[in-house]
Amino acid sequence: MASVICGSLAFDTIMSFEGKFAQQILPEQLHILNVSFFVPSLLLDFGGCADNIAYSLKRLCGHPMPMASLGQDGADYLKRLGSLGIDTQYVTTVSDMFTAQAMIVTDMDNNQITAFHPGAMVMAHQTAVTANPDIKLGIISPDGRDAMLAHADQFQAADIPFVFDPGQQLPMFDGPALAKFIGQATWVTVNDYEGKMLSDRTGWSSAQISKKLKGGLIVTLGDQGSEVWIDGELTTVPPVKAHAVVDPTGCGDAYRGALLFGLEKGWSLVRCAQLGNKLGAIKIASKGPQNYTLDLPSLLA
Repeated sequence: MASVICGSLAFDTIMSFEGKFAQQILPEQLHILNVSFFVPSLLLDFGGCADNIAYSLKRLCGHPMPMASLGQDGADYLKRLGSLGIDTQYVTTVSDMFTAQAMIVTDMDNNQITAFHPGAMVMAHQTAVTANPDIKLGIISPDGRDAMLAHADQFQAADIPFVFDPGQQLPMFDGPALAKFIGQATWVTVNDYEGKMLSDRTGWSSAQISKKLKGGLIVTLGDQGSEVWIDGELTTVPPVKAHAVVDPTGCGDAYRGALLFGLEKGWSLVRCAQLGNKLGAIKIASKGPQNYTLDLPSLLA
């Protein structure tokens, strides 16, 4: 069983600020904001939601198929995907654009400020989801706006159940557009901030959203665990304590790879969330979004 992962492939520049954003930003002066953060450590890495999720799912021995666009500088990225054994048949190259770039600054409280250049991601809508007997699941993670809309329609037309995971792209959509996504998806996953925005824009509570989904709604809460909403009923899934807190970049994507793995296996949504909490705790203990390893026997025991 394969899972098509629609989203971005990006180069990440990850920097650590040895202070707290809250101590550097004056709320009453936001209209004239002019700040600089000294970042003594810097990491260049492979990233993007599609590949972060694919990396997690592949580490769990699932079958990810990222659907995304690279730019003219994407040869090393394509080689990297091949070295991981990740299927690249839905990865395209746009010759006159750069690969998406994310510049991420993390403070001591694990708050993050990100600048994102979409690059070739804006052309992701040119690759279409089609019916394929090997494809049983899909996920729409943050991507170009046109691609997210088109791929939702295409998953629905191909009768492929999918997860709607809007992430940082959620603000691009108004209430009616988000309501349509919810009506098309089988599952929705958001973090707590995104969950509040989703409810605000649609006018629906988490319980109401879950009643509109065949599968259910997951709200991730960072180190507080997860909420699983099914048909209006809430189950709180306890967190897993990380042995070290190093870098939160990609924790949500690691969680979503675990979610897809569990769905591929036919697990309950609560069991999927339990594995997601474990993956998030493992990922946060390593630098970058794709540098952790898994001990599968103990993880899946």
